[in-house]
Amino acid sequence: MTDMTRRDQPGLKQHQQRWLFWGVLIVMIYVWSFLGLEFTGIKASAGEVTRSIIAGIFHPDWQYVYDGSGEDLISLIIQTLAMAFLGTFISAILSIPFAFWAARTGQTKLHLRSSSGKFVLILIRTFPEIVLAIMFIKAVGPGSFAGVLAVSIHSIGMLGKLFSESIENIDAGPSEALISSGANRSQILIFATLPTVLPEFMSYTLYRFEIAVRSASILGMVGAGGIGTPLLFALQTRAWSRVGIILLGIIITVTLTDYCSGMIRKRLV
Repeated sequence: MTDMTRRDQPGLKQHQQRWLFWGVLIVMIYVWSFLGLEFTGIKASAGEVTRSIIAGIFHPDWQYVYDGSGEDLISLIIQTLAMAFLGTFISAILSIPFAFWAARTGQTKLHLRSSSGKFVLILIRTFPEIVLAIMFIKAVGPGSFAGVLAVSIHSIGMLGKLFSESIENIDAGPSEALISSGANRSQILIFATLPTVLPEFMSYTLYRFEIAVRSASILGMVGAGGIGTPLLFALQTRAWSRVGIILLGIIITVTLTDYCSGMIRKRLV
């Protein structure tokens, strides 16, 4: 027993040294990050603005909830949800061919097809949604259409990556059974691959829809439609009661979306 303990001591020391090295490295990165920040202090009006926003949340402008003008809270929340839904739906459809392109199904380490597909998806994910929204506003003009394009394009990069990983981790049993029975590639795709990965595809799509709702709420601040535009105007004019009711609407919308999406995803997976 003593000999085994002595033999294990070098490995234990190496393990401890490895953890010590990574711990020191992480601390150094944190210190370097904080030193790189230029802290200019807190403005004198910060406390007043914070108190005003909190007061606006507790005393919201209830008349703004619905007035039939099409520019009220409910109408713009519905527009935001429509932007998120349409953008996610388009991206979910378009991500499937990208996923099969980027999925590595062979045993070789270097696969030109999958490597090129992964590179394209990385390139798409490089641009944040708000940058894409500004670009599309210049191309198609301000409005919700630019927001839908921004959400859908960015979601293709995210969903394509998640879908390709699902295809790479697929259970090979059903495919091998069809191959042994003489099935061709189309039959394997229809009867083995798609039924296996579709539940995960739908789960990832719902999760992406949750994120798209949050993103669509912000894109209006650059003119891409949705609830973000009146929120920006209310902040600029210091209409804190209007800010409060808009924030409450966003909080309730995001919470209900997360809850409903989570319930559906539990049934799918």
